[in-house]
Amino acid sequence: MKYLARTATGNPLLGDETGYVPLGAVEPDLETVRDALPRAAAGRLGSVASATADPVPAADLSFGAPLASFGKLWGIGLNYAEHAGDLDEERPTEPASFMKPSSALTGPDGPIRLPPRSQSERVTAEAELAVVMGRTCRGVDEGEVSDVIAGFLPVIDMTAEDVLQQNPRFLTRAKSYDTFLVPGAAIAVLEGPLDLDGLSVRTEVNGEVRAENEIRNMLFPPAEIVSFHADAMTLELGDLFSTGTPGAAPIAPGDEVRAVVESIGSVTAPVTR
Repeated sequence: MKYLARTATGNPLLGDETGYVPLGAVEPDLETVRDALPRAAAGRLGSVASATADPVPAADLSFGAPLASFGKLWGIGLNYAEHAGDLDEERPTEPASFMKPSSALTGPDGPIRLPPRSQSERVTAEAELAVVMGRTCRGVDEGEVSDVIAGFLPVIDMTAEDVLQQNPRFLTRAKSYDTFLVPGAAIAVLEGPLDLDGLSVRTEVNGEVRAENEIRNMLFPPAEIVSFHADAMTLELGDLFSTGTPGAAPIAPGDEVRAVVESIGSVTAPVTR
């Protein structure tokens, strides 16, 4: 597995299990992580082993978000049948998608800031697998989606549930408060086949597992989600799809939320108000 990331000061990095090196030490013609996304999608990204610098362990680095700015931010609701049942919702026959504004993004360490109680008194956190697009594309067959995806990362998504319960048309507002989307620090770039279906997604609060399920139990797997939306619009490099959660957990100030996607990575953020 390779990883694309940025330091807290915005310097682009390429990593693997040995550590991280400056992206330019491997790909001198690439100045940003965004520049590297098409090469990642094509499977032509260089290796840390060939770098002109020694790798630095991840523990010795401070990370920012992996992209200075993402493109379109898509979320998929009710994508695990079990979670839909918990919410007494009918199983959707097509991906139940929604969009979030860029202002909802925060750094990979958060914090998650809850809205004033006058606006919402019940916010939930949800671990999800996210897909990052590596190429501009339109009309992509499911079997070709791997050619347009740069990689994957864990994200924490939030919902103001009491706002949503007032009226389902309030979904956009319920999902769009500032800091209501926490991306992982690194985009995992696959170097070969990986059985995504066999991997688990886990929501943790204060070290306690609150929900967990396997990607195989998604109603609409990542490739289908990307293909479905590519039929409706042009997708661009840096667009992000959060593919749905196995379950949500209520959060309060002082909590620590963690999203874990097996073999892909994890992201942790404290909760404040």
